[in-house]
Amino acid sequence: MQNCHYPKHNPLMNRRVFLSNTISAATVSLLPATSSHAAIDLAQPALPYAPEALEPHIDAMTMNIHHGKHHAAYIKNLGDALKAANLPQKHVMELIADLSAVPEAQRTLVRNNGGGHVNHSWFWNWMAPAGSGPQGPEGKLGEAIQGTFGSIADFKKVFADAGTKRFGSGWAWLIITKDGRLKVTSTPNQDNPLMKGIVADEDLGTPLLGLDVWEHAYYLKYQNKRPDYIAAWWSVVNWNQVAKSFASAQV
Repeated sequence: MQNCHYPKHNPLMNRRVFLSNTISAATVSLLPATSSHAAIDLAQPALPYAPEALEPHIDAMTMNIHHGKHHAAYIKNLGDALKAANLPQKHVMELIADLSAVPEAQRTLVRNNGGGHVNHSWFWNWMAPAGSGPQGPEGKLGEAIQGTFGSIADFKKVFADAGTKRFGSGWAWLIITKDGRLKVTSTPNQDNPLMKGIVADEDLGTPLLGLDVWEHAYYLKYQNKRPDYIAAWWSVVNWNQVAKSFASAQV
C-alpha cells in the first residue's frame, strides 16, 4: 500500500489534515451536506438515485438486493444486538468507533452489523450516475492525489490493487491519516478506518472514498471477476462527494 507526504513543491504541504477526536465531526465530514450530526442512526437512507441509474456499470438487480436486502439486514441485526445489550439505538458511529462500551456478548454483532450499516450509508453517496459529475478528481483533491501517488492513473492502480488483493470480503479505502497523508488501505469484512483498536493505528483515518468488494456487490453481473467490477466502478464514482469530504477534512 502506497502512502507518502506531499512533495516539497506541492502547495498543500503546509496544510495539515486532522482526524477529529470527536466521532460526530468525523461522521459529518463524510455525509451529504444535507445530513445532520445524527444522520447515521438505525434509519436506512434511501438511495440517492434510482436502482437502475448506475447501469450498465452496476445493474439494477444488484442494487436492489444490495440496498434492499443486505443493508437492511445489517440494520435489523444491529438493532437486535443493541436491544439485547440495552444500548441506545442511535449514534452508530460512536458505537463502532469505540466498541469497549458494548458488552462482549454483543460486540461482534455490533462490530459487523454496525460497520455494515455505516459503510453502506457512505457507499451509496460515493456513487452517482455516469456522466453526472466530474470523471475524476479535480481541483485541490486532484492535486493532492497526484502529489501523493504520482498521477491519477497511479492512484487508481494502487486503489484497485487494494480491492483486488483483499482476501475474501472487505473494503478498499482512500483515507486521510491524522498526520495529513493520503493513503490507500483496505479492511476485512465490515471494518472501516475509524475503528480504533480494531484497525492498525497506521491505517486509521478519515475515509474519503470506499469500495465494497464483498461478492454481493458485484457477483450477479461480474461473477468472480472482481477486477472487472472495480474497473467499471470508476465510471460511477461521485467525485463531487469525495471532494466535499476532502474539503471538510482540511483545517
